[in-house]
Amino acid sequence: MTHTAPALTPLTTQAAELAVTQSCTILGLPTVRANHIAYAATAAKQQLTATGFLAELLAAEVDDRHTRRITRRINEAKFPRHKRLADFNPDAIDAGLSPATLAALGQTTWIENGHPVVLLGDSGTGKTHLLIGLGIAAAEHDKRVRYTTTAALVNELVEAADAKQLARTINRYARLDLLCLDELGYVHLDPRGAELLFQIITAREERASIAIASNAPFSEWGATFTDPRLAAAVVDRLTFNATIINTGTSSYRLKTSLRKDTHTSTG
Repeated sequence: MTHTAPALTPLTTQAAELAVTQSCTILGLPTVRANHIAYAATAAKQQLTATGFLAELLAAEVDDRHTRRITRRINEAKFPRHKRLADFNPDAIDAGLSPATLAALGQTTWIENGHPVVLLGDSGTGKTHLLIGLGIAAAEHDKRVRYTTTAALVNELVEAADAKQLARTINRYARLDLLCLDELGYVHLDPRGAELLFQIITAREERASIAIASNAPFSEWGATFTDPRLAAAVVDRLTFNATIINTGTSSYRLKTSLRKDTHTSTG
């Protein structure tokens, strides 16, 4: 479908700038509003066509909108601090972690396939760093992510159940692309809390990814879930098609600190 070129009304520079500002406010184009004058001046110097000028200005808006969206994704995830996979030394954990595996986890294929990631190891071995790093990488790929501890999630579910809002809360978690669940095994769950957590895991099974960090091996999860059959069902769901990483027993934090001290003293 073709359109006849409209008749344009000549405007003074001041009137044109005011019209652009008003239109950008209505259309929600903050980058165009803030930068159109500077871009127009640059376009004139570089002798860009009107179409070329418009393309550059709209590209800047798209780039800034993407940046704002990613920032929002990261903020919505509620990470307790920012840790990136690029800052993790895969050789600092006992069993090691292949660069290929780390690079693959930094992409989104496993999330899009609904596969789990399970991080097992003692306190201080880098599990939370990896967990947050996975979450931030996913958010930077425009995925909906939420970080929470197991205790906090169970408390939220219990409160939702008491307020008759459980279905809504479970649906909200089910819509996430990635749920990062930390500190599984740090506290024992009562039967009600264990069953509520199981509902979250089941709601995401093979549809949306979950990444879990635990200080307990699978053989000890029965102590967390109290019911051996429930523990077995949880393990079954979280290990199917999963990437399982054992971070070992030696403190990653201590090794990282010692390495930094060595570099400082020899620098």
